[in-house]
Amino acid sequence: TYAPKLILLDISDINCIQDVAKEILNCYGCVDILINNASMKVKGAVQSISLKLDKKIMDANYFGPITLTKAILPNMISRRTGQIVLINSIQGKIGIPFRAAYAASKHAAVGFFDCLRAEMEEFDISVSTVNPTFICSYHRQPAPGNWEASIWK
Repeated sequence: TYAPKLILLDISDINCIQDVAKEILNCYGCVDILINNASMKVKGAVQSISLKLDKKIMDANYFGPITLTKAILPNMISRRTGQIVLINSIQGKIGIPFRAAYAASKHAAVGFFDCLRAEMEEFDISVSTVNPTFICSYHRQPAPGNWEASIWK
């Protein structure tokens, strides 16, 4: 058994993910199960949400999980074992009003991990996606007119 080790990671900061993955692999030697469960969302009309915020949501919900997965994947492939799980959202399957950036990022993640599942079959690596319905999560109430602050984490 290993003593737990806390490693902080901002999944929306793509530049630090490789270093964190290296730290994890150096510490433990391998990852048996990778659960991608981070998420960021915003509620607002498409025309009210800035492109900058759209990108931040895409970084956290799509590029973050795939970057971390790609960093851990070579180790799993070399060992021919492992399990990768994406905790996603029902909005990765259907879109609803006022959640365009969030739904788009979740659709993209489902597409990526569906393809990855097919590719990893030959290496005996299991890839699963979980798409729960609506959940209660932490929410910061924005000042009027400030959609940038209307982020769920």
